[in-house]
Amino acid sequence: MSHTADPDVVDRLLRTPATWAVVGLSTNTARAAYGVAAYLQRLGHTVVPVHPSAPTVHGVPGVRRLADLPAPPDVVDIFVNSRIAGGVVDEAVAAGAGAVWLQLGVVDEAAAARARTAGLDVVMDRCPAIEGRLRGLG
Repeated sequence: MSHTADPDVVDRLLRTPATWAVVGLSTNTARAAYGVAAYLQRLGHTVVPVHPSAPTVHGVPGVRRLADLPAPPDVVDIFVNSRIAGGVVDEAVAAGAGAVWLQLGVVDEAAAARARTAGLDVVMDRCPAIEGRLRGLG
């Protein structure tokens, strides 16, 4: 399967209030993850930063890894290099996530296939902020 996204899945994930664990989110305001997380919050989503330093971002305390979340996230938004994205996808499956969203430029077809096999919705090589704005959100 190519790294396209089902428009209905994209629409549902963006429009349904949910908990998004944003892997790679830090306090670095120059990084795309920072702005995308703020956008997701404006849409009504709960955003949890997942970063090795576990920073508080946009007023929300972070966790070091997905396994440290107190409850399974609805969506794991992956802002890491494609080389390590597969491991994060596997952690998302193990954490009980409902979906994985691999950011624009993050592609791992094998990991996407594993996530789909595990029953997760998968969006790959897309940005929630771009997709949301295309749908008139925020």
